[in-house]
Amino acid sequence: MTATTDGSTGAMGPGAAAASHTTEPAATADVLDAARRATDRAVEHLLAAQDAQGWWKGDLETNVTMDAEDLLLRQFLGIQDEKTVQAAALFIRGEQREDGTWATFQGGPGELSTTIEAYVALRLAGDLPDDPHMARAAAWVRQHGGIAASRVFTRIWLALFGWWKWDDLPELPPELILLPKWVPLNIYDFGCWARQTIVPLTVVSAKRPVRAAPFAIDELHTNPRVPNPPRRLAPPTSWDGAFQRLDKVLHVYHRFAPRLLRGAAMKSAARWIVERQENDGCWGGIQPPAVYSLIALHLLGYDLDHPVMRAGLESLDRFAVWREDGARMVEACQSPVWDTCLATIALADAGVGAGHPALVKAADWMMTEQIVRPGDWAVRRPGLEPGGWAFEFHNDNYPDIDDTAEVVLALRRVAHPDRARMEATIDRGVRWNLGMQSKNGAWGAFDADNTSAFPNRLPFCDFGEVIDPPSADVTAHVVEMLAIEGQAHHPGTRRGIEWLLANQETNGSWFGRWGVNYVYGTGSVVPALTAAGLPEAHPAIRRAIGWLESVQNDDGGWGEDLRSYRESEWAGRGASTASQTAWALLALLAAGERDGKSVERAVGWLAETQREDGSWDEPYFTGTGFPWDFSINYNLYRQVFPLTALGRYVHGEPTFCDLREGGR
Repeated sequence: MTATTDGSTGAMGPGAAAASHTTEPAATADVLDAARRATDRAVEHLLAAQDAQGWWKGDLETNVTMDAEDLLLRQFLGIQDEKTVQAAALFIRGEQREDGTWATFQGGPGELSTTIEAYVALRLAGDLPDDPHMARAAAWVRQHGGIAASRVFTRIWLALFGWWKWDDLPELPPELILLPKWVPLNIYDFGCWARQTIVPLTVVSAKRPVRAAPFAIDELHTNPRVPNPPRRLAPPTSWDGAFQRLDKVLHVYHRFAPRLLRGAAMKSAARWIVERQENDGCWGGIQPPAVYSLIALHLLGYDLDHPVMRAGLESLDRFAVWREDGARMVEACQSPVWDTCLATIALADAGVGAGHPALVKAADWMMTEQIVRPGDWAVRRPGLEPGGWAFEFHNDNYPDIDDTAEVVLALRRVAHPDRARMEATIDRGVRWNLGMQSKNGAWGAFDADNTSAFPNRLPFCDFGEVIDPPSADVTAHVVEMLAIEGQAHHPGTRRGIEWLLANQETNGSWFGRWGVNYVYGTGSVVPALTAAGLPEAHPAIRRAIGWLESVQNDDGGWGEDLRSYRESEWAGRGASTASQTAWALLALLAAGERDGKSVERAVGWLAETQREDGSWDEPYFTGTGFPWDFSINYNLYRQVFPLTALGRYVHGEPTFCDLREGGR
């Protein structure tokens, strides 16, 4: 790597390592010895967790709405079985807090919609309103506004059983599918996860089905006689007011929609849904589109024995994790590609040889997962050759930019015997990532230029993110990958660097879209900037390091609570976790702080908190689906990131393999 004093970048090609930190400078002997021992134990633990096919996958924990909605789906379709119901109820009960609520992340506050859905699911399992744990939950719900104050998605589930009126929900017409791609609010204006959910929900909204409710839930209303008290509209000159009035127009349209037009729209929606079913039966590799797609298709006449329905239901069963106590937890998603590339990086950086059989096997599996056919992303990039990777086992319609960058970084660490195949795979991935750059120079997760302001304004969209704008963490991973590929001077890389520098927070951190939060964003960006050639003395890097050091916990670790997405005083604040400590440590090491006191304390904390088997405990949620609204505990994060950080502390910056002719 080369760097100039004015902060410009220099290239670092494959096979090269950073010029600094390639040897072990003097360090506190005890800390270095502890780091080596911890690294060796963690390597052994991670190697033992590899599947025979070459992949890794940790459980992906979210919140009990996944389990509650699974039971509601089974009730709606009439396919519930007592074993599944009671196993799900056992898990849901186990997640309830003392105040009767359910939260969306470890240590977080009670959440209204989650508590309502969990309560109804337990009613389906036979729990009674007078049971103490149920009475506490219902009282809390009433105190916080009742069902009327819950999010739209919760009220849709209740409407399916007549517990809420369809007329009191925002309208979502299926004619949306017919809008041309250049018209605002066409389905491709939504992020891929929202798009996959909204299309089937347009069918459900049009059909307005009601199944007979097995019980009443009046105890969840503040006033059962007036379950939906009237609310004042926002001023008509505001965006919210304009869209609220548009929703009223759409309610009128629902009553008078032309039959032929509506029929054509629902046929188009059905075709769109079926075409996007994956080979394993799921939709997009995530739970929400799957459950709504199954409901929509069933309403359109697909019986439960239809191959599409049968495969979809079987795919949902594969998302279930059965625990030793008999509880059943439903994963919102599965993360084998993401986990495998991160595990490969961790092992390589921890000193496992580039030709080690475990790494070669992982590379083989990752190469077979490359997606070589177009998906929805091609709507915005029609001439771009496919070549990305998805997050899941099966999700060919939606490869993501973040996974693709990290897979390339992982493959580049492996000395694979089939040099030509490896290089062709990497080159194709790099070209796809470059082609997915947004106009502003940065990268989103799944689509390019998915930045329309209109979808977030819809009354229907009151939960989570519904668009996919570029983020600092994804952009950083792509910039790092391009730099390692010798393209630090490529115009696309330069624009990405400029965007990152322009989007640094005033305190020196970067926002973390897909990990919690500023620690994740900063831990992603600093290594990318130094890999791309920015000197360690660059003002942006020094500000970032200053911020990280200012929020280091007294115990030597780092932690950040998910409340930082809403409350600025939580930025960089929270109980120390293994993954977040590792993210901060990776930034410090990349910035040349290896011999600093902050690094020594962080390494010491990781070594001291490691378990005897080489793993770390981490009950806290450090992954992000939607900032604040949907949080994730990736069970493998606590293994791969500490190992990566410790490995770089012990062995220095990573090295990369160039398998092209003439490369080493």
